[in-house]
Amino acid sequence: MITVGHLINGQTSSDGGRTQDIYNPSTGEVSKQVSLASKATVEEAITAAQAAYPAWRNTPAIKRARVMFKFKDLLEQNVDKICALIGEEHGKISHDAAGELQRGIENVEYACCAPELLKGEHSKNVAPNIDSWSEFQPLGVVAGITPFNFPAMVPLWMYPMAIVCGNCFILKPSERDPSSTLFIAELLKEAGLPDGVMNVVNGDKEAVDTLLTDERIKAVSFVGSTPIAEYIYSTASAHGKRCQALGGAKNHAIIMPDADMDNTVAQLLGAAFGSSGERCMALSVAVAVGDAAADQLISKMSEAMKGLKIGPCHDANNDFGPVITRQHQQKVFGYIDSAEAQGAEIVVDGRNPTVVGHENGFYVGGTLIDKVTPQMDSYDAEIFGPVLQVVRVDTMQQAMDIIDAHEYGNGTCIFTRDGEAARYFSDHIQVGMVGINIPLPVPVAYHSFGGWKRSLFGDLHAYGPDGVRFYTKRKTITQRWPSAGVREGAQFSMPTMS
Repeated sequence: MITVGHLINGQTSSDGGRTQDIYNPSTGEVSKQVSLASKATVEEAITAAQAAYPAWRNTPAIKRARVMFKFKDLLEQNVDKICALIGEEHGKISHDAAGELQRGIENVEYACCAPELLKGEHSKNVAPNIDSWSEFQPLGVVAGITPFNFPAMVPLWMYPMAIVCGNCFILKPSERDPSSTLFIAELLKEAGLPDGVMNVVNGDKEAVDTLLTDERIKAVSFVGSTPIAEYIYSTASAHGKRCQALGGAKNHAIIMPDADMDNTVAQLLGAAFGSSGERCMALSVAVAVGDAAADQLISKMSEAMKGLKIGPCHDANNDFGPVITRQHQQKVFGYIDSAEAQGAEIVVDGRNPTVVGHENGFYVGGTLIDKVTPQMDSYDAEIFGPVLQVVRVDTMQQAMDIIDAHEYGNGTCIFTRDGEAARYFSDHIQVGMVGINIPLPVPVAYHSFGGWKRSLFGDLHAYGPDGVRFYTKRKTITQRWPSAGVREGAQFSMPTMS
C-alpha cells in the first residue's frame, strides 16, 4: 500500500514510524496510508528551513516572485491531476475541486506582486540632513497548519505569500487528505525554489505541538475548528510566536420579505450543500423574516432539492459528494436527530441516502430543517454537513440580534431588494465577511479573509494585504551623515527632530 510521506529539504521520505489510514470517502475503502511525523522528523524539517533561510532572505524580491510565476504555470498545467487527488481523498466533485484550486492560484498570482508589496516608506529630511525609512523584513521560519476541507486552497493562502516575503515554511496539512497538498508543494522545487525553503510534514498532535513550542518557529497560521484554533493561538502565543488562528463558523442568511425568492433558493442550494457543507463559509442557517417569506422559502427550496445529485467524486454530473469520514457522517446524522427530537421539522431528510454502486461511501443527503430555534443543539453547533436550518423571526432586527448573539462571526449575507436595509445590515452586523445577495462572500486574493468573535484568534486576517503584514516585521531606520570633521558631544535629553 502507498504511504504518503514528508517533503524535507527537497526530498520526499517517510520516517518509518507511526502511520494512519487514508480513506476514499466515495467508496469507504482505505486507499493509502500517511506517515505521522515524530518530533525528531519535524525538528529535521525546521533545521532544514533554518539552514535555507539566510540565502533565501537575501534573494531579491523579484527573483522570489519569478519562482511564483513559474509555480502558477505548473499549477495550471496540473489541474486535472490535482483535482483527482483532492477527489480521491476528500470526496469533492471535480468541478468543485477545480474551483478550490483556482481560488488558490489567485493567491499565488497576488504573491507574484512581491516587489510592489514589500516596498517600504521613505521620508527625506525629517530634520535637517536626516532621512528616515521603513522596511518590511521576513520573520524567519514560519509554519502553517491546514484543514481537510480545502487541501489545496488553504495552504495556498499561506506559503506563497510567506515565501515571497523571504521566509522559509513548514506546512502541516491535514492527515486525512494529504496527497494533493504534498504534490502541489513538490511543484515548487520544479519552479526553482531552493531546497529547504518549503517543507511538508504530515502528522497529528505530536507534530503540531512541536511546531508550536520550537523557538525557531517565529509565526504560525492555522485554519480549523474553534476549539483547536483557541488551543493553537494560546499555545503559540505563550511561546512568543505571532499567530493567526481561523476557527469555526455558523453562517446565517437573512431572507427579507422582498427578496427575489427564486434567485435566493438557487443561491442557497450551492451555498448550503456545495462541497457537502464542509466549508467554513457554508451557508447553514436561513433566517426568514416573516412567516410568508419562510413558507415560500421552504416550499421552493424543498422542490429545488429534489434535483440534487449526490455521488462519487469522479462523476462531474454530481452536485456534491460524501463527507470526509464515517465518524463525521454519523456526527451529522446525530445533529439531524437532535433537531428532530428538540421540536424542529425535518422537511427534506438526508439521513442514510442510497448511492447505487457506492453504498459504503460516507454520504449525507441534502437536508432541510424548518422551525429551528437558537436554543437547539443543532443551531449552536457547526454541523459541517449538507444541512440547511431555517429560523423564523418577525423583524430584520430580530434576525440581526440572533446573528450577533452567536459565538461565531465568520460570514453572513442578506437577500433583499432594499438598498437601505442592505446598507444598514452591512454596517451594523457583527460579522467579519458580509454578502449582499451573495451567499459566500469569500474575499478575493487582494483583500483578506477572516471572521470576527470566536471565528478568529489574532489581529490579522489571512492572505491579501494582511498576509504581507503577518509574514513580515517592520523596521524603521533613521539616518544622518554629519559633514566631515564635525564632532558632537554626548546628548542626554530625549532626541527630537527639531
